[in-house]
Amino acid sequence: MRCPVCNYRDVSVIDTRPLEDDLSVRRRRECQKCHYRFSTVEEIELLDIIVVKRNGERQSYMRDKVEAGIRRSLTKRPFTQDKFHRLLHAIERDIQKKRRREIASNEIGEIVMKHLHSFDKIAYIRFASVYRDFKDVKTFEKELKRISHKQSK
Repeated sequence: MRCPVCNYRDVSVIDTRPLEDDLSVRRRRECQKCHYRFSTVEEIELLDIIVVKRNGERQSYMRDKVEAGIRRSLTKRPFTQDKFHRLLHAIERDIQKKRRREIASNEIGEIVMKHLHSFDKIAYIRFASVYRDFKDVKTFEKELKRISHKQSK
């Protein structure tokens, strides 16, 4: 780790704390040369997971793709960065629980929808409409009725 101010290599950790989700660690650091203090966050990273796409193509899991899809569905919706990161961690935790080297993209989509359903209903509908490729208004209405029915129970 290098100092972001002077680029010096000798940086020491002066404090370490787990974040609320216990999946990330916040470290307070200090440069030994200029004494600048800064924080870093370490997170669990999904490594060596291959995503099998609908067309059979295989590619490495990319958190950025999942994050971008979720962010699009949350456009103009109220949420905090902290809650968003917890959502991502919960999704990735469910992917890890599969304990497989390969996972189908549709499984990832289902995991995302499961978590979005409880996180934000509007974002869930937006994501589902693209993911499930709603062809017409009737399909959209069916999904809305299904959600409404679940909420009334």
